[in-house]
Amino acid sequence: MVDPPSTCQSDVGHVTRVVLKHARSAYVDATSIARQWRGLGYLQAPRFDEAGDESDAFAALLEGLGAEVIWMPPDDDVGLDSLYVRDASVVCDRGAILCNMGKHARRAEPEAAGRLYAELGIPVLGAIEGDGRLEGGDLVWLSPRVAAVGQGYRTNAEGIAQLRALLADAVDELIVVPLPHWRGPGDVFHLMSMISPLDEDLAVVYEPLLSVPFRQGLIDRGFTLIGVPDEELDLLGCNVLAVAPRVAVAVEGCPRTRLLMEQAGVRVHTYAGREISAKGCGGPTCLTRPLARTVTGRRD
Repeated sequence: MVDPPSTCQSDVGHVTRVVLKHARSAYVDATSIARQWRGLGYLQAPRFDEAGDESDAFAALLEGLGAEVIWMPPDDDVGLDSLYVRDASVVCDRGAILCNMGKHARRAEPEAAGRLYAELGIPVLGAIEGDGRLEGGDLVWLSPRVAAVGQGYRTNAEGIAQLRALLADAVDELIVVPLPHWRGPGDVFHLMSMISPLDEDLAVVYEPLLSVPFRQGLIDRGFTLIGVPDEELDLLGCNVLAVAPRVAVAVEGCPRTRLLMEQAGVRVHTYAGREISAKGCGGPTCLTRPLARTVTGRRD
């Protein structure tokens, strides 16, 4: 029996290998939390012990769903936000691209990711440099050779131009999606704040913030859109991790979004994220950097 193909160029294939940063490594201790959380824009100070327990449970959930968890090591040069490992890099089938963070306090995170990739034997294709800005939460794979990238306060035109060059022939199309001002440059807002693919023809979205061309483009590609209710956007209702086609991981506390996903045939697993998600405004996609997914029945 032939194993299904493995790829990094999917946000919906079965996750087989994923990088996490444990809350105990990112937060260090209660003193470190107290020193940083306000300046980083957290809604409240995370509780250290409880955050550690949530990280343990989150990792166990992913392992139970078939993923090998690789832990990002502690690093004195990074802060609380290093918990959200997706943002520091982008991965494609040819290797990793190190980002250049739009949030100044996170500038050391891509280098830390690069050191881990070197240990794992994952090629680093290059890094976003100079005036270019790119964060991994702004990159969404719509199909194995079509990606969308958000242009906003965290990712700029120069960063996208460098990304396009580094991806080279890895993609057939890179769709640039202008992001709304929404709550301003200090807010945590990425493309994945308003869309999370659940299958190659299904996505959960916050429709009021989608541009008309992007929304229509998704429909033209055959996507059915599940709209997150207004009251659940700030509860991270739109931040959903597909661990396999129509199998999702979501933070607890968004019952209407969960019901809509289940009605669309999605099997939803939830986790307690009061400390590691809600207070830092980072859901399950933010907490994870998938390195390998298995896919079948690709639709380009």
